[in-house]
Order: sequence, then C-alpha cells, then structure tokens
Amino acid sequence: MNSNQKQQRTFRDKVATVDKEGKRIWMYPTKPSGKIYKARTVLSWFYLVILFGMPFVKYKGHPFFLINVLERKFILFGQIFWPQDFFIFGLGMVLFVVFVALFTVVFGRVFCGWICPQTIFMEMVFRKIEFLIEGDAAEQKLLNNGPWNGNKIARKGLKLIVFWILSFIIANTFLAYIIGIDELKVIITDGISMHTGGLFAIMLFTTIFFFVYLWLREQVCTVICPYGRMQGVLLDRNTIIVAYDHVRGESRAKFKKNETRKAGDCIDCEQCVKVCPTGIDIRNGTQLECVNCTACIDACNHMMNAVGFEPGLIRYASESNIADKQPTRFTPRMRAYSIVMVLLLCVETWLIVTRTEVGISVLRTPGQLYQEQPNNKMSNVYSYKFLNKTYEDKVLYLKPENFEGEIKLMGETSLNVPKENYASGTLFITLDRSFIQHRKTSLDIGVYDGNKKITTITTTFLGPFGGGN
Repeated sequence: MNSNQKQQRTFRDKVATVDKEGKRIWMYPTKPSGKIYKARTVLSWFYLVILFGMPFVKYKGHPFFLINVLERKFILFGQIFWPQDFFIFGLGMVLFVVFVALFTVVFGRVFCGWICPQTIFMEMVFRKIEFLIEGDAAEQKLLNNGPWNGNKIARKGLKLIVFWILSFIIANTFLAYIIGIDELKVIITDGISMHTGGLFAIMLFTTIFFFVYLWLREQVCTVICPYGRMQGVLLDRNTIIVAYDHVRGESRAKFKKNETRKAGDCIDCEQCVKVCPTGIDIRNGTQLECVNCTACIDACNHMMNAVGFEPGLIRYASESNIADKQPTRFTPRMRAYSIVMVLLLCVETWLIVTRTEVGISVLRTPGQLYQEQPNNKMSNVYSYKFLNKTYEDKVLYLKPENFEGEIKLMGETSLNVPKENYASGTLFITLDRSFIQHRKTSLDIGVYDGNKKITTITTTFLGPFGGGN
C-alpha cells in the first residue's frame, strides 16, 4: 500500500489542525488567488458595507435593524416587534433551520465559505492584513520561528495593534445592533464613569473578537461550530460540494515535461493543500473541516492551466456527477424539504401580514363577581393592557359589537397609548339584565383607531346563576 492510499484511508481518524499528541498545528495557508477568490472578495466587500452601514440606516427616525435583547425590543426592516410577537420569531427560527438543512442538502457547506461572518472576517479581512504585514505563508512561518529582533517586534506589534483596532470596530458595530447607534454614540461621547457597563461590554466584545481572529481562527469552524458535523446527516451523493474529480485525477503522479502521461491529471503538486485554511487534502473526499472556501479550486485550476491540462479537476460537483457521470437531479429528500420550507414560509408571511399594530388584552379581573347597578343593569370589572407597536401615539376607542351596553374606562376619558409603549388600567362593562341569559356571556368588542377598526377582541361577562331571569 503506497503513501497516498494510506493517507486516503486514515484522513478521517484525525483533525488536520491537531497532531497525535493533541497539540495545535498552526496553519500557514498560502495566499489564494483566482477568479473565484476575486468573486468572493467582491461579495465580501458588499457584505461588509451592509454589515457596518446597517446600524446607521434609520426608518422614521428609528433603527432599520435592531436586536435589543436587554429591552426585549426587536426592529426588523423598520418594523418593530415586541415579546408578544415572539411566536413569529420562533417560527422564523424554525424556518431558518429548515432552510439551512435544505440548502446544505443541495449545495453543501457553501454558506460557510461565502456568507458566514467568521469566514468573511477571517479570510477576507484579518488574513489579508496578515499577508500584507507578515508576508505569505513561508515568510510568516520563518518570522514566527525566527528570533525576536527589531523586524519581528515591529511586524508583530503592528499586527496586534491593527487586529485590536479592527476588533474594537467590529465590537462597536455588533453592540450598535443591540442597543442602537444613538445609544452607542452616547456611551462613546459621555464620560467613562457614566457608562461603565457599556464600556465593559465593548471591551469584552473586543477581547473576544481579538482572541478569535488572532489565535482561535479556523478552530471555530473545525472544532466549535456544529455545522460541519451536520454534514454527515445532510449530505448525500447528489449534494453539490467542492469536490475532487477522482475519476479523472487518479492515479496521481508528478508532472514531467514532454512525457506521454499514463497517470491521471492530478500532478500531486499539493497546491490545494497548501492554500487550504483548515489544512485538509480535498483529494481525500468530503471532510467536516472543509468550509467550501473554493481556494483549492483556484489553486488547482492555476496548476492545470500551467501544465496544459483542462481545469476543473477540483470543482463544484456531486459524487453522482463525478462517479456516475450523472447530471444534478432534484431528489425526493430535496422535494420534501422544499415543500416544508414553502409551507412554513407561507405561515410566516401570513403571521407578519396579519400582525396588528396594537397588542390588546382585555381580561375580566380574577376573583371579582358581577355588580348590581341601578335601572336593572349589571356590570363586570376588567383589566386591560394595550401595547402600541408603532412609532406614533394612538388614541383608541372601544365599541360594543354584539351587545348593547356601556364600556367605561376608570379614571380615563380616552385610551391614550404612547408610541413604543403600553397603557394599562381598569374598565367596566355594563349590560342590561335582560341581555344576560347564561352564567357566562361572550362579548365582542371592536377596537378603533379613529374611524379605522383595528381588530375585534372577545371576552366574557359573568352573570348570576341561571342567567338574568
């Protein structure tokens, strides 16, 4: 058994970034280049512009996007959501998980290589800066193993400073998504003693990001993130992944000029391995460490062009495409995921469209019986709570729908609900005794914003046993 065959049989027994003794193997990936890498770079810059610019975008004077966990206030695309709308978020999270599963079944781990913030920041920001300051892989390794002279201190010091500044900017950006850009400006401009909690949060976020991109790096993808391990149950022979064409490439042999080649197209240059940020050999097949960054595709295509072979030895393809020479097909599992996805999307859309601008709750006060009133009338006391989910103050009115009676607010002449706030209190509903025929009577109450009806709420009216007779 040759070394290549041994490697192909044992590569799943260990993680590429950890040696036999469990110690970290530091990765020195070669600087990638090529058409796909350029496309990823363009997409990354577009992604970064949106990420860093979104906190500054406002709609009607409010953040366009806000995830304020502290105050349980969420704004998505200008629409404000409160804890009462959490069921919409719950379904949205289920929808996201199903989408990730469906996307992975069809396209593998392409999300990691093209969209994941960890990969974007690591490979398209911090790694590029590291290449600029410390040089390519060979120079970095030589610098790390060399003595601490002036050159090493200057380069390492500059990298630490730049990494820390970038981590600080990222931390502030993510904090702006939580508390809002205006509140962040207040924390930055006011005295430190006035916002010690905010300063601590910023420094904590900064330290975490700094540690991740300076030291943890690809370990986030290969050890911490569970998404790679999900591939084992989601991927099948029809999933499109970054794949090595073993039919065309094997058996491997070094390239010799002017030879009559009897081996496969793989010239065993190992450029695909050297450029991989997680240190795997894609020729061994699909591996959980592969983040589909496509660096190996560009590297292989460059070498194929250099020796005059057809590019695409490593490409986006499925096992069926390669082994069976079958075109990509929509399998029953893909269809099942798609149907579930469409159904959940329809339900989520319906919930968002039918979502009211005011959260309404009118409940009969527990422990309170009916009250006898003059002129053969009876009343019940209720507690109400109205949540205004909009950016404008509202004056609401309650009108009987299926009964003739009086709705009276205690201590209030009108129901004023401030913007982004709630109003609560007590109200009485008074009915004529002749209307009450049962122990409990269902009442429909219309809620109006001016002349516009918002919704109808239902509550119960408690009467005497046997009704009003």
